[in-house]
Amino acid sequence: MIWFLFGVIILFVLIGGASAFERSSVTSIKTLLAWVVALGGLSLALLLVLSGKGGIALGALTLFGPLLYQKWRSMRVQRPDGPKVKRGSDTMTRQEAFEILGLPLTASEIDIREAYHRLMRGVHPDAGGSDWLASRINQARDTLLR
Repeated sequence: MIWFLFGVIILFVLIGGASAFERSSVTSIKTLLAWVVALGGLSLALLLVLSGKGGIALGALTLFGPLLYQKWRSMRVQRPDGPKVKRGSDTMTRQEAFEILGLPLTASEIDIREAYHRLMRGVHPDAGGSDWLASRINQARDTLLR
């Protein structure tokens, strides 16, 4: 009976914490799940060793493989994000901003906002786009609407 109550409490904690996943990135959720699997494998191996089944415990420790591979690969592969651009800096001219948004120099404020939204749908970092491109588009919009 105590295990049933413990399971119900855990279920409510997981359901209550689901709202935190709405704001999380895919990478952080994958990392969290990898750690959950790794800790589950470690606890399974410990229980098997304590019960006298050491050979099977070694098999349970293979659950650490994907986590270790992911860590090894992230240390080897370095991905450049492009040059760092300060947001809101005054280095962009109005002509560059119009070129980035793909607009003529006579574009209205409404045209600028529409072009901004159209471009951001394709390059937003939450949708798998580039941080650098999104920051350039933001900088272009800020330059033109200032």
